[in-house]
Amino acid sequence: MRPHGRAVVRNPKTQHFARALRNDPTDCERKLWQFLRLRQLGGFRFRRQVPIGRYIADFACVEAKLIIELDGGQHQGSAHDLHRDAELIKLGFRVLRFWNNQVLQETEAVLEEILRVLRASDVLLSGG
Repeated sequence: MRPHGRAVVRNPKTQHFARALRNDPTDCERKLWQFLRLRQLGGFRFRRQVPIGRYIADFACVEAKLIIELDGGQHQGSAHDLHRDAELIKLGFRVLRFWNNQVLQETEAVLEEILRVLRASDVLLSGG
């Protein structure tokens, strides 16, 4: 059984920006969302552009405490991303990062990795 508590930390300052991001997804976000929406991946519920603390996660499965970030070249070696991930980890989330080209060119491998992590999280949460 999965927990139903609200693990997402709401921040009113980011909610408006998150809504704008949801209305203008990148090609990579659009492609991955095709497979994550409506519990299509292992029955897990994902949300996109989710405010968590002072950040906005590209995708989040709150029940599994998993965040998925899609990165372009501007994120290469980003100290900001390392700090951001550390803060999200402190909130109890695991962060998976994929390069945009991975999502576009290696979609199946990306989905397999996400599902592997989700299943491992599900086992841990259920105590199995």
